[in-house]
Amino acid sequence: MSVDALRDGFPQGPDGTDVDPVGDPFLRTRFVAPARPATFLRRERLTARLGRESPTPLTVVEGSAGAGKTLLVADWAGRLDPPAAWLTVDPAIRTPDMFWAHFRRALRVGGAPTPSTTGPPAPAGPADHALLSRLAAELDGRDRPVTVVVDEFDRANTPEIARQLAFVLRHGGSGLHLVLITRTEPLLPLHRYRVAGEMTEIRDAELAFTTQEAAALLRLHGLDLPVRAVDALVERTRGWAAGLRLCALAARLSPDDPEVYLKEFEAGRSTIADFLLAEVLERQPPRTQDLLLRVSVLDRFRPGLADALTGRRDAAPILAALVRDNAFVEDFGHTRYRLHPLFREILLAHLRRRSPGLERQLHRRAAQWLWSSGMLPEALAHGAAAEDGTFVAEALVHDLAIGRLLTGPRPDGLTKLFTGTGTGTGTGTGKEAERAGPATDLVRAACELSRHDLDRGLDHLRHAEEQLASGTRDGAAARLGCALLEATAGRLTGSAHQAEEAARTVSALLRSVPAALLDQHPELWALLQTQLGSSRLWAGRLDEARAALDEVSRSPGTAATALPRRESSEHLAFIDYLDGWPGRAEHRIRAAAAEAERFGLPRPAESGSAESGSAESSPVEPGPVESGIGQAVLAAVAVERDETDRAQALLDRMPDTAAPDPVTAAGRHLARARLLLAQGHTRAALDVAERTVPADEESPWARAHAALVASAVRLAEGRPDAAVEALRAVTADQPTCLVGAARAHLAAGDPTTALRLLDDLPGPGRTGPAVTVRAALVRAQAAKLAGDLPAVHRLLDRALRQAEPEGLRRPFLEAGPWLAPFLATVPPWTRTDGRPAPASVRDGDETGADTGAGPPVEPLSERERDVLRRLARTMSTEDIAADLYVSVNTVKTHLKSVYRKLSVHRRNDAVRRARDLGLL
Repeated sequence: MSVDALRDGFPQGPDGTDVDPVGDPFLRTRFVAPARPATFLRRERLTARLGRESPTPLTVVEGSAGAGKTLLVADWAGRLDPPAAWLTVDPAIRTPDMFWAHFRRALRVGGAPTPSTTGPPAPAGPADHALLSRLAAELDGRDRPVTVVVDEFDRANTPEIARQLAFVLRHGGSGLHLVLITRTEPLLPLHRYRVAGEMTEIRDAELAFTTQEAAALLRLHGLDLPVRAVDALVERTRGWAAGLRLCALAARLSPDDPEVYLKEFEAGRSTIADFLLAEVLERQPPRTQDLLLRVSVLDRFRPGLADALTGRRDAAPILAALVRDNAFVEDFGHTRYRLHPLFREILLAHLRRRSPGLERQLHRRAAQWLWSSGMLPEALAHGAAAEDGTFVAEALVHDLAIGRLLTGPRPDGLTKLFTGTGTGTGTGTGKEAERAGPATDLVRAACELSRHDLDRGLDHLRHAEEQLASGTRDGAAARLGCALLEATAGRLTGSAHQAEEAARTVSALLRSVPAALLDQHPELWALLQTQLGSSRLWAGRLDEARAALDEVSRSPGTAATALPRRESSEHLAFIDYLDGWPGRAEHRIRAAAAEAERFGLPRPAESGSAESGSAESSPVEPGPVESGIGQAVLAAVAVERDETDRAQALLDRMPDTAAPDPVTAAGRHLARARLLLAQGHTRAALDVAERTVPADEESPWARAHAALVASAVRLAEGRPDAAVEALRAVTADQPTCLVGAARAHLAAGDPTTALRLLDDLPGPGRTGPAVTVRAALVRAQAAKLAGDLPAVHRLLDRALRQAEPEGLRRPFLEAGPWLAPFLATVPPWTRTDGRPAPASVRDGDETGADTGAGPPVEPLSERERDVLRRLARTMSTEDIAADLYVSVNTVKTHLKSVYRKLSVHRRNDAVRRARDLGLL
């Protein structure tokens, strides 16, 4: 084509219009920014990045398909003055000559034409360096910089074009502001621009919509949803712009409630699926498509695992390229990847339609690879998804992981697989189960025992033991699993003998198991000691039980041992309660609950065995049903403090199902009976206390405490002789019951026997305040009957001092009417919670003459009580103010009011007066 045919450096066609290097006319749509829809949301946090006062020479907006890149830049560019030049690259613009011809055309359309001397680059080859130099020089010489936006630059992102563009960008100086919109990282020397501070970057993570932005976008579509629903949608879409828009459009057209639709829509059957399949999957080579479909069964994965699913060895470069291309594959570092959640849903649905039956095979391959790589939890999850019960059972038993079934949580579907409702291989009955070996029966037994289904659990356990005894399959791991489940059965049936035998078997088998494998499963020993401790507790061997349980509670805390550690602490708390230490018991339970929550364990009343969710929606299901003995202990402690409403609430929150083991059953009965006694329901208390607890062996403390309730009921009925008879067989190893027997003998007119029984109590430190306070009150009553008033006052003072730190109230309320004249008056206004408070001992005689000061002139406010409590801790006025977040003057005002109401003038006198009145 002759020079005469050129106008402004562009060749012309036969009709005189400008044409590109291949002779086609320039298409107008390539040089026009797309229009923004009415529902477009301007996001100022991003446009501010683009419109900074001192723009950098290069701006890169890189993100996945549908991330909102183009509309973001188009909105910003449309407000520029002068307007930006715009070029949208398509597959026809892939060679240097075509790219530069369209680049120059964009400049001309944008109002910044370049002189004809620039000319087009040489066709189909490297551009003439002189031509690029002239273009750069012309740009550098401009008075005002020109902004050029190149959309879909990834289509022209070749090394040659990138090299030429870098040259023009470098030498164009301040005359060119280049904005590249791309799905892939440009091949420009970006590191140089970053170091020099000459590049602005907006990446995929920044393009994602926040919850606030998503809510605003949905409102533009006529959807006003609660924050929780928007949060869930953003989590599912990862804030992906196209996904949010398509969801909003579909929800608006759906006949269902929009919130319900957005929560439950099937991604695989939506317009989102059409978009992603067309824009992402179908643009990939066949081998990449195959890999993406196969890894859709995985959550997170490494290239080696992807290779195992494809049967090839090319996953590493393919995955790296997909990440680089923003193709909805995320890199977590250390060669770990995952698919965008929505993309994964769509791919999995596409896989199921295209290759029915392949999904299960892929899960099986993944399970095998993960197990051989030492990732047992993940292997179990995929084995359960493949419904391959034989694989799952053998992996659990072989790796000594059967204890995990008793500590939970479990891979989703595992319980269903082994409780008779699964359809996978190796889960049948009869000959099929026999061929599967003892592992399957052991896992079934563990699942059933963890749900406290003794009958089914023991059936499977006996079948496994028969197979091991016949020698069909032998191994220390399987025998160790059997012994652990025997110990569990011993606890659940109340057989200390069975648990002890199992513990000896475990100890012998541990010598034949590799130490490294044992170190990976600390839950084995923790479970064994917990079951052993619970069994010993039921048998009344409290010191031996405490030794076993202490070993668990003091062991290092891990996720695997969180449940046995909590149960051990709760059992220790129960022993503390039986020994009369309610405060210590409560502290143990609170501390254990706090630690368990750190490891994600639910509260006892919230746990269950029902499965939750599908394989796609939830990777785990709840673990074993817990004992809940801690709830019963807290209720019993609340009764000791006369907090009957709180005790009732704690007991009401316990599940209605039968208690899982005898200790918990008896603990519940004890707490409920004590509460009913405190509420005055004596016959109901007796009915609860006399309920039979199913167990292979009888528990001495359970029997003794049931007798203690019966004795208290008889005393309430005015039948002291029957009360004595109820506790006739009590022994010194039940200190609380011993004090109850002494009280019954005293009521029956036999103070000598009463005092002799009290003399048999264990020494100091062995019994706690709940026992010693009651013992002091019985001795005080005996002293009163003997006319020894100094002894009465001394014993009552001791009882009050021991009761105060623990907040004990029930012992004083149970003592009977003889006590009231010896205690200072406690007016109603000193009771902040509706409970009578222990008061100080009167200095007068038993007639009740009061030589002390009277009650406050008016009740103290709650804030005045707060100040008074801190005053008793010798805190300064400034410290009290800081602790209560009030001013010093406010504290001084409260102090003046406290002094006036207590009729005192000094701090020490106020504290002493408050103690006398039971306010502290």
